[in-house]
Amino acid sequence: MIETAGLRKEFVVSAKVGKLRRERRVVAAVDGIDLRVERGETLGYLGPNGAGKSTTLKMLTGVLTPTAGRISVCGLTPVPQRTQLARRIGVVFGQRSQLWWDLPLRDSFDLLRHIYRVPAPEHAGRLAECVELLDLGPLLPVPVRQLSLGQRMRGELTAALLHRPEVLFLDEPTIGLDVVSKQAVREFLTQLGRRGDTTLILTTHDLADIERLCRRLVIVDHGRVVHDGTAEELHSRYGSRRRVVVDLDEPLAEPVTLPGVALESAEGLRLTYQLVDGTNAGALVARLAAAASLRDLAVVEPAIEDVIARLYARGATG
Repeated sequence: MIETAGLRKEFVVSAKVGKLRRERRVVAAVDGIDLRVERGETLGYLGPNGAGKSTTLKMLTGVLTPTAGRISVCGLTPVPQRTQLARRIGVVFGQRSQLWWDLPLRDSFDLLRHIYRVPAPEHAGRLAECVELLDLGPLLPVPVRQLSLGQRMRGELTAALLHRPEVLFLDEPTIGLDVVSKQAVREFLTQLGRRGDTTLILTTHDLADIERLCRRLVIVDHGRVVHDGTAEELHSRYGSRRRVVVDLDEPLAEPVTLPGVALESAEGLRLTYQLVDGTNAGALVARLAAAASLRDLAVVEPAIEDVIARLYARGATG
């Protein structure tokens, strides 16, 4: 569904040099990205601010023209075939709306049917499906300006899907939403992804979205891909660190030391050990059980935020 080769986008920026002079220089926001996304795949596209995520999405949707490289979406070249592409993709940007502010939600959906030239029966069926899954029934007669942010985002998702796009681009779809609204959006996108008839491209800073929705992660930094694979591969490659938290009935007679195990903290009878680079917890648990009476024990899985932060740190110093 999506293929890029050597994708590059440059911008000319002006920087102050001395007191009176300014210098123009070329900056590559996207610097040679090769990407292939199959039909029905759900892809998490991540990176820090300024990494090139939004620039990539704008090139994929035909908003920006690449400086160099090849790009294909749904078999089309986005910029010269922008009109044809618009009928085959959907876009949801967390801080931009495609709904009419003063119109009831239902009227916005009807206008979009005419814009995308969707036959009335097909539109009605798709709308009924989205209304049921996103619980939009009571909101259809309400003007968009009166909807909460979470309600409006559910409307944005419906608006983007009414013409049955083959690819749905989601840029920060849960930004600013409360916990209940986030859960509703995630559940809907999970069901959409399971059906396999829509390719989902998700960019977000909310890594809970990524862990819930995406099997494959592509991480970019300074305009280049630094990881392309599963979350499990990310943990393995960049030093996933699980923790063992143990509560003792009595202090240890002597410290427990094992290869790949580091004592992270000791607070009274609670000890927290860090397992370095995938070390198995079994040997540590056995050694602790032999050394003292255990009141409680937990193995804490690493947060994906920690692993990605470590990846970015490597890129900054590399």
